[in-house]
Amino acid sequence: MTKWHVFCLYRLIFILSLCMFIRNVLIFTVVFLKFHSYQGCDNTKKKNTPSPKEYELSDPKKIDLPKELNEISGIVYYPKDTSVFAIVDEDGIFFKIYLGRNNQAKYWRFDKKHDFEDVVLKDSTFYILVSNGDIDKVKFYSDSISLVKSRFPDADKKTNEFETLYFDEHYHKLVMICKNCEEDKDDKKKTVTAYGISTDSLNYTPDLFQLDVQSVAEKVGVQKLHLKPSAAAIHPVTHDLYILASVNKLLLVYDSKGNFKDAYPLDADLFKQPEGITFTPSGDMLISNEAGKSGNANILIYKYKS
Repeated sequence: MTKWHVFCLYRLIFILSLCMFIRNVLIFTVVFLKFHSYQGCDNTKKKNTPSPKEYELSDPKKIDLPKELNEISGIVYYPKDTSVFAIVDEDGIFFKIYLGRNNQAKYWRFDKKHDFEDVVLKDSTFYILVSNGDIDKVKFYSDSISLVKSRFPDADKKTNEFETLYFDEHYHKLVMICKNCEEDKDDKKKTVTAYGISTDSLNYTPDLFQLDVQSVAEKVGVQKLHLKPSAAAIHPVTHDLYILASVNKLLLVYDSKGNFKDAYPLDADLFKQPEGITFTPSGDMLISNEAGKSGNANILIYKYKS
């Protein structure tokens, strides 16, 4: 074999090696682009999570809470200093969370241990719902707290369970939505009870109206839905009723008379255990989550898209 043949052989080997290298680079590039294209589609899917037109449910500002609030069960916004008042399950402790001060929290004891579920602020009085339908009325006087209890009629004789309390300006009453009630065994409706706040006497009005549940079942694609509301609030701008259902992982929207408008599934990774909802006067939505099996309790803040 001459030197020329050897030279040509080495040159051929070099060219073949170079072609193999270029081929591998092209294959890697195609795989790389496909992978990132897939990731991009996934991100787009998250951004397009079904949401009310006023909010983007996949894009909240998250505020982690101290461990004392791991079982946060109800919240209400306090506009005077942009803080949030909160209660926890099974203990009569009232928390004030300063959202603009590194989420510092103060607390006061207002009652003994009970199963506390939701809280409403109206005219400087806090109304705290107990799971059997009783309501604690709490008012601050400087450093002291006054407490007046209202007993739900025949609460000890019934198996009713309430977790939801909100104030309705139209009726000028507090409104309670039943989680589990004897009247709602057919799962087609939810009983709504009103509580008047004009006097300190018992002022409960049963069956103010009924929430349509069958329409929710049809919307989410099931024949029967055991709806278990965990919190609710009236939107200050649209005046729609927003209802959280923690067990069902749903955010529901009704009009103020209980007519169903829409339902939105909640991402279980983001909404670990949603038990509280409130709005700022401008329409920002705040949802609180219990700590669940791991991590901290938190508050998710959604800016209102006017």
